[in-house]
Amino acid sequence: MSYLVEQSIERLKYNNVRITPQRHAILEYLIDQDSHPTADEIYKALEVDFPSMSVATVYNNLRLFTKMGLVKEMMFGDNSSRFDFASTEHYHAICTRCGKIEDIYYPGLDDVEVVASNLTGYDVNSHRLEIYGLCPDCQEEVGE
Repeated sequence: MSYLVEQSIERLKYNNVRITPQRHAILEYLIDQDSHPTADEIYKALEVDFPSMSVATVYNNLRLFTKMGLVKEMMFGDNSSRFDFASTEHYHAICTRCGKIEDIYYPGLDDVEVVASNLTGYDVNSHRLEIYGLCPDCQEEVGE
């Protein structure tokens, strides 16, 4: 079990959340995958090991993980939420052709909330940055 899984499970236990095999599997899947899966994709990936688990179970656990700050829900306009394990602050590059999402770590933007607050007077509590373009595979396919 990875350190991130262990740390997340300890956080759940600290908050008196029972660690079911399904919760553990959903959390581990999110940590191991960097594909930013939808709830349906998570369900399909885990249904072989958990045939009695419902899609509602996946959604309910994702909602719990999001509420606790372990997972971030991302909506990109295709009306399906994608979920990302929230270990460190990062941004996303999204392919406009195939929908692939890559994480971008850019510490230079760490103080953007402070700057925005100073410039606007807002009490800033979060931010999000998305970069759109064609991924290398799609560039190759369209001949760019």
